[in-house]
Amino acid sequence: MSETFSDEPSNPLIVSSDIVYPGAVWNIRSETFDYEGNEITREFVDHTGAVAVLAMDDEGQVLLIQQYRHPIRMRDWELPAGLLDVAGEPALDAAKRELEEEVDLVAEDWTELVDFYSSPGGSNEIIRVFLAQGVAASPKPFERVDEEAHILKRWVLLADVVDGVLNHRLKNSILAIAVLAAHARG
Repeated sequence: MSETFSDEPSNPLIVSSDIVYPGAVWNIRSETFDYEGNEITREFVDHTGAVAVLAMDDEGQVLLIQQYRHPIRMRDWELPAGLLDVAGEPALDAAKRELEEEVDLVAEDWTELVDFYSSPGGSNEIIRVFLAQGVAASPKPFERVDEEAHILKRWVLLADVVDGVLNHRLKNSILAIAVLAAHARG
């Protein structure tokens, strides 16, 4: 018999909390907290959170985008995604916005696929991935700038993307977690 378990919230006393670097997209925060009678200080990326979209067509293909990512100096294959940077915007609305802004698509059916922390030892970012089906062209194409102006789009069979992840050709964490979750759900 398998055991059911889940992550558990913990709220240690925060002794101090300061933004030590205010960034253009997110901040670096330093916090000192009391943990089991010891004061510990940690710095981390204080993130707004993000959403991503695994768009899937009726033939079992998923939409991938290739975009330049400066920190890794790669044009990696990934999913349409973006920050939760509009105050009070629900995650589903942000996902719909990002799908339209990044790839000029809308979808009829939306399902929460998976939530995960991108790097829990160094960031409080949580990402919610939605499965979008019943996709169609957006009535209003979006003008892209900077890295997004050079996005490549490609529809690929889910099984081929899973193979790319498992054989170390595709390394984007959001893409990997999303396609493996979709594959596991069948």
